Amino acid sequence: MEARLTVYFDDPFWVGVFERVEDGKLSVCKVTFGAEPKDYEVWEFVLKHYYKLEFSPSVETNTRRTADNPKRRQRNARKQLEHTGVGTKSQQALQMQLEKNKQERKVKNREQKLAEEERLFALKRQKKKEKHRGR
Repeated sequence: MEARLTVYFDDPFWVGVFERVEDGKLSVCKVTFGAEPKDYEVWEFVLKHYYKLEFSPSVETNTRRTADNPKRRQRNARKQLEHTGVGTKSQQALQMQLEKNKQERKVKNREQKLAEEERLFALKRQKKKEKHRGR
């Protein structure tokens, strides 16, 4: 398993994107920090809340293993620091998660609306029955 956290400023908040690659599948989770988080705050968040995060559905991705050369790792780290934001695959995964959440929210709202209508109908029936008084 390979995991990566990218923290960047997305006006007006600081955002963290957790990317997790498992068995060639990428899943992503987006977290809004608000004010600029300190390094120790980010580390504390990862330690306390990583396993509670809801990751997006997995997206197929290809991973390349590069030589474990220290200079290459340093060069890659520098490139990643210059590059802010997340990759295309991560954006697709986030979009899938947003769509899933949207569908769940629609279902939940529909159920609440139907329950409220049923409650009001039962209340109306009860009032009508009370007015009737056996006449």
